[in-house]
Amino acid sequence: MNILAIECTHEALSVAVLKAGIVTEAVSTEWKRAAESLVPLVEQVMTESRLNRQELECIAISSGPGSFTALRIGMSVAKGIAYGLGRPLVSVPTMPSMAASLRASTGTIISVIPARKGEYYYAAYQSADLSAGLWHDEVQRGSAADVDAAANLCSRRGETLVVGRGLFELIPLLAHSEAVYREADFFSARTLFVSADRLFAKADVADLKEVTPDYRQTFSPNGE
Repeated sequence: MNILAIECTHEALSVAVLKAGIVTEAVSTEWKRAAESLVPLVEQVMTESRLNRQELECIAISSGPGSFTALRIGMSVAKGIAYGLGRPLVSVPTMPSMAASLRASTGTIISVIPARKGEYYYAAYQSADLSAGLWHDEVQRGSAADVDAAANLCSRRGETLVVGRGLFELIPLLAHSEAVYREADFFSARTLFVSADRLFAKADVADLKEVTPDYRQTFSPNGE
């Protein structure tokens, strides 16, 4: 299956193409300049993969939660490409996708994504459920202390991994618990392919008008 995937929810920006099982990916550190960087990245991976746009079968987008601005830009670009090519747009929930990409064999994985300053989105998943493609939408929002408390509770029941990007406020707290922190530098556009293919195969592809970013908050001009 030929898929174009975009991931720009928070702290990183990446675009990838899956062509006949071969992955071509471009990553940018200009996450806060998604408006200027995203389209050139798309053009780059399409050129490097030597895939004609008409050969794309679907577009996949990491839908959030995450940065209000980056989500809006990423979704707009993905919708524009899907609409222009007449292809379906597959919305991949960011939190379970990030947890699944860790590929832990047992235990609990807690995905954490920054919300506004001092606040985080977090959700706990069982490794076996992630492997089976069984996702839930029970995302919590709270402070670093709330995330630490959730991690400690899960740790009492078994091995617990906490995954996220640059969670500098949270890392010292977790150091005193039995939960293990993993930096999500492995989570990028290329990790959306398995989920996108599964969602596409299950006909869980919504009309373009129905695909929206998973903001989970009201936009604030003073911060995200």
